[in-house]
Amino acid sequence: MEHRLVADIEKALGWDGPGSVGTAFARGRLTDPELPARLLTPHKLLDLIKRRHLANPQLRCYAEGDEIHPSTFLSTNVNRRRQAVSQADMAALGRILNEGGTVVLDHVDFFDPTLEVACRALGWWSGELTSANAYLAVGETDGFHLHWDDHEVIAVQLSGEKSWEVRGPSRPAPMYRDAERNRTPSEEVLWKGTMRAGDVMHIPRGFWHTATRLGAGSSGHSLHVTFGFTKRTGVTWANFLSDAARADDAFRHDLEGAQGTAHKVLTDRLSALAAAYSPGRYLDELRSSAPPARHMPHVTAFGRPVGVAAVTEFAPSIVRSGDTVQVRGGGKQLTFHERAEPGLRDLLSGHPVYLADASEDTTTLAELLITEGLCEPLTEISSSGYTDLVTPVTYSKQLPPSA
Repeated sequence: MEHRLVADIEKALGWDGPGSVGTAFARGRLTDPELPARLLTPHKLLDLIKRRHLANPQLRCYAEGDEIHPSTFLSTNVNRRRQAVSQADMAALGRILNEGGTVVLDHVDFFDPTLEVACRALGWWSGELTSANAYLAVGETDGFHLHWDDHEVIAVQLSGEKSWEVRGPSRPAPMYRDAERNRTPSEEVLWKGTMRAGDVMHIPRGFWHTATRLGAGSSGHSLHVTFGFTKRTGVTWANFLSDAARADDAFRHDLEGAQGTAHKVLTDRLSALAAAYSPGRYLDELRSSAPPARHMPHVTAFGRPVGVAAVTEFAPSIVRSGDTVQVRGGGKQLTFHERAEPGLRDLLSGHPVYLADASEDTTTLAELLITEGLCEPLTEISSSGYTDLVTPVTYSKQLPPSA
């Protein structure tokens, strides 16, 4: 999937592909001045919050660097069926912001089609699950205290400005669940400055950082979004091997009382299992077996779809084999006749595909991919997430053969 944001991030950070994610701190500026506002604005963020049922910790608020108790800005309303729902108290959110506070919405991509498509494009590009968090701060407000994240982060300043300090790591590749604590910040300051609309930076896992608006003036604001990449590690591969070992009854027997021969059987079989499921094979199967996070079904009573788009977490694999085409992705393995290959490559490209002038075979193939969960029908709302960001695929009207 060719997405404007992905291409612009690569240019801004001087990267040549996703291999640089997690390797070093990097900072730059987007070349497209219209892109930040196209992704998200402060008013759109508040509108998203207003229209959703939300709970803490997905919606959080901060003042002077400390978290505000959720009861301050979340209310429980009872509808006419006496069902209790949690939602934001927008008047309270307004007071928090006007008094110099910060509002954070995690996984904003679940609510907004533009950021949903952006996260999918970044996931296809990086090969890692990607999500987006939004941070809106108003006035002279302090941000989070100096901390590190257990995932890779690309931060994009969308409007306003915020001052940052980024330091190096104090423990190599720390993890959320680790062998030891990682509480002592590094003394190495890599960069200290102000992020303005259009600026972008990459903060690798374990790098200490903090952001603030103290001293920036009471009339200003800051809106930035962070794209988080949860990269797989040697530990996650080892955990996979542990789960895979359950299929072998030798691993299910008790260790207590086992003889030396039994112990050697375990070490030999564990070595064989690790060799059979190399880290490369593990990553390939993990990505191809991941089901889409969400999927819109096709209801035949509504008529044939006007358009479709692939919704797998990672780019599907399309491989020609003789007179067949093998498709792996979204937890499915499908086989098609070779005639379907051009249509499959369009429909599974990640680009929106509009079917008004498509052949009957292509439309039927699109409906099949929707049924299998690899694609979903485009709606007016979901289509908006691609507009001016991802080039659509359209078909020329088929003309009858000349006499």
